[in-house]
Amino acid sequence: MNERLILVTNDDGYASKGLAAAIEAVKGFGRVVAVAPETAQSGMSQAITMYKPLFLRRVRQEPGVEVYAFSGTPVDCVKMAFDHLLREERVDLVVSGINHGSNSAVNVLYSGTMGAAIEGSFYGCPAVGLSLDDHSPDADFEAAVHYGRQIIGDLLARPVGTPLCLNVNVPVGKSDELHGVRLCRQNAGYWREEFFRREDPNGREYFWLTGNFVNTEPDAEDTDEWALTRGWVTIVPVQADLTDYRRLEQLRTTFAPHAK
Repeated sequence: MNERLILVTNDDGYASKGLAAAIEAVKGFGRVVAVAPETAQSGMSQAITMYKPLFLRRVRQEPGVEVYAFSGTPVDCVKMAFDHLLREERVDLVVSGINHGSNSAVNVLYSGTMGAAIEGSFYGCPAVGLSLDDHSPDADFEAAVHYGRQIIGDLLARPVGTPLCLNVNVPVGKSDELHGVRLCRQNAGYWREEFFRREDPNGREYFWLTGNFVNTEPDAEDTDEWALTRGWVTIVPVQADLTDYRRLEQLRTTFAPHAK
């Protein structure tokens, strides 16, 4: 039986603490190849680079692990791995992360971490996006590594078929302080942004983006936000199909004279 091949990527960059933690989480499950951005690419979602050249360089190699830096987006990194670097090989699993900050609720749509995981699922192998609910540079990834290994081990031992993409979020705390793993649906909250206007020394105005998350269903116990804030590691299966099937049926009446 051939050794498994695991692709690791992220949106915080190849030198980030979270990428090292993701590699640690998958070690022992197979050969690891990491392709990650040269610089931080948070919030890039499914963005790809089309109008400038891209550069790939190997930055680390040791038994069982290779790490590459790529000058594109997280999705570019996945495409580079599948369509060039590993095109003659079969990738068994894609792991994206471990992200600084959660990707629960609507964050899944903005996240470069989840953009890369979703892209990986397009290639016919299971994909997992791992995020830790801690933005601090010195975040403790111990629990994220522990539960990441547990979830990945279960997934490899009992595969459920593809396409498959899981959005996994880990609360702050040590692994023995958390309650365990909980399967959830995505919370329906949203962000409300605010732009702070400033002036530079030359009098030119510029803006800083900030915002607050609005949880529209704080008491819904089946959502990732509810569970994450109460010490549960959350797993939400996600898909690329954004069709609103409920509205699709409703709109058959609205557009009945003009649409089939």
